[in-house]
Amino acid sequence: MFNLFGSKVKKAIKSGAVIIDLRAAGAFDQGRIPGSINIPVDRLAINLGKIKSFKRPIVLCSSQTSDIDKATRLLRSEGIGNIINGGNWESLLAKVKRW
Repeated sequence: MFNLFGSKVKKAIKSGAVIIDLRAAGAFDQGRIPGSINIPVDRLAINLGKIKSFKRPIVLCSSQTSDIDKATRLLRSEGIGNIINGGNWESLLAKVKRW
């Protein structure tokens, strides 16, 4: 079965999207997606300038769906629109390794 969600994430990452891992720094240090950056969800607001400067699609991942939802709402409220829910970081890591 064709997975449109997975296809959208794959296309974005292959075209240079920024992967933002929303987990706490300690969790990020113990395992991460190569090339991803760590901006914990509670630090997004103070990093808005940096995030806005990316000018590329943004793929959000975390271990908590609620963190992705919260981050998406905040970023969209700040006019950042090209946001893709990458889901659980471990699942995304497995997919990235296959691509």
